[in-house]
Amino acid sequence: MLSRRTLLTAAAVWGLAHQAVGQDYPTRPIKLVVPFGAGTTADIVARVFGEGIARQMGQPVVVENKAGAGGNIGVDMVARDSADGYTILLGTVGTHAINPTLYRKPTTNALKDFAPIGFAGSTPTLLIVSANSPYKTMKDLRNAASGGKSLSFASAGNGTSGHLAGELLKTRLGGDMVHVPYKEGATALNDVIAGQVDFMFYHPVAALPHIRANKLRALGASTAQRTSIAPDVPTIQEQGVENFDLMAWMMLYAPAKTPPAVLAKLRDAISKAAMTEGTRAKLVASGLEVPLMDERQLAQFSKAEIEKWSEIVRLSGAHID
Repeated sequence: MLSRRTLLTAAAVWGLAHQAVGQDYPTRPIKLVVPFGAGTTADIVARVFGEGIARQMGQPVVVENKAGAGGNIGVDMVARDSADGYTILLGTVGTHAINPTLYRKPTTNALKDFAPIGFAGSTPTLLIVSANSPYKTMKDLRNAASGGKSLSFASAGNGTSGHLAGELLKTRLGGDMVHVPYKEGATALNDVIAGQVDFMFYHPVAALPHIRANKLRALGASTAQRTSIAPDVPTIQEQGVENFDLMAWMMLYAPAKTPPAVLAKLRDAISKAAMTEGTRAKLVASGLEVPLMDERQLAQFSKAEIEKWSEIVRLSGAHID
């Protein structure tokens, strides 16, 4: 059995080694994994932050797309990679708040396997209908639901934030609402414009051009507060639908066992990058807001979002094996 002195010596050596790693870090390029395809919002945001982190760190940041299984493939890869700060992840509300409950057998633990290192952006979704729809307000939609009208709502697929937002609205308004899942949001959006589906929840940056062209109408925003990108759109909650406060978000993560000194450097670089005028301008153009959060706030937010979305998943009955 090792003596107490030996154990203390070993612990001291380990601590000094990790401190040295933190002092030297980074000495080579950093890989930023996006668990979705190129050209997606997550990919765009990752590249914006990648440029900002590279400027702060003095090392290139290489974005690598690892799509599949609702983001789980890329997430699993980062969780199993070396926890040395050279592989980080752009996670989303889907990968880190919805999937933990949506998938019956998750292979990672969103809280235990990852350390949040920076908020990368948030956006509400807008409840949109065709410009030719008879529903001009949330009151119209509520009256239709309560009056026995069968409504349909589209999404980019089962278990997506748009699907679950629709399911939450169904529980709040009651009535008959049928979910129509699509393989991609753009196709779903076109069918809403054409009036083939009654409504859907979609990101403002994609919906607003169609709203301005009088092809769509926004009935409400999904967050408790109005969004700066569409301030004239009232929230669903302020129109009498209680406890409706949902947003899509993205966060940067490192593997949980990454040395504290390395995490501190990453958090500092991400925070500084987020505050630069160039980075914020690009994110705002993508319809995103970037609230600054410290380590404690990031952890609290992550836990609260998992609790919120797990309840919505259970209400919806959605599951993926």
